[in-house]
Amino acid sequence: MKSLTFITAISLFSPLGFATTIESVDAAANQMDVSALEQLSQQASGYTKAYADYRLAISANLKADSDKANAALEQAVEILKPADDAESKALLAAVYGMQIGMNPLKGMTLGPKAGATLDDASDIEPGNPRVLLVRAISAYNTPAIFGGGPGNAIEFSNQAIASYQQPCIDICWGHAEAYTWRGLAKQQLGDQQGALNDWQQALETNPDYGWAKFLLSQAAR
Repeated sequence: MKSLTFITAISLFSPLGFATTIESVDAAANQMDVSALEQLSQQASGYTKAYADYRLAISANLKADSDKANAALEQAVEILKPADDAESKALLAAVYGMQIGMNPLKGMTLGPKAGATLDDASDIEPGNPRVLLVRAISAYNTPAIFGGGPGNAIEFSNQAIASYQQPCIDICWGHAEAYTWRGLAKQQLGDQQGALNDWQQALETNPDYGWAKFLLSQAAR
């Protein structure tokens, strides 16, 4: 398991010097290291802090610490709401989506906000891979009668994966995740082999990606 020392080393050798990076957040998230993610959130600012809070919320929720998860999501919302760039709006839509997932009663108010925020992100930068990824996640979690469903999730995942082929310099998270969500959508449609292929592709994209490892291990049982 990667320790915070390893994660800190990533930051030390990054172009940002001692700053927390997206890569260091991903390294901690792949291990579901809640303590490391909390420290990274405290060290970071702006978008990177919001991203650390988002990943912290996911890991804390998986470990049944809903209070910590909700607090992290609220922090992320406060950071992202004033921003007007596509990356921040896409992440904000993902945060809203997770808040709904944790408390479906919030769907009445946060659902329209998430949709409008994602539309704004798409208007600003329609080919952004994370905008397309969040659209895929939203489609997967939305019934087909409301414009979602696994078929739409696969289509948006396809678009995201194609967009991830473009060079990335700064904000680069989500490539392996796009394959993983596409695999889940294929599994939902009964294409188990297609799902396995996508999860394996996720690991080829990022050998440390913990979620794909977990799904493949579950499928092998």
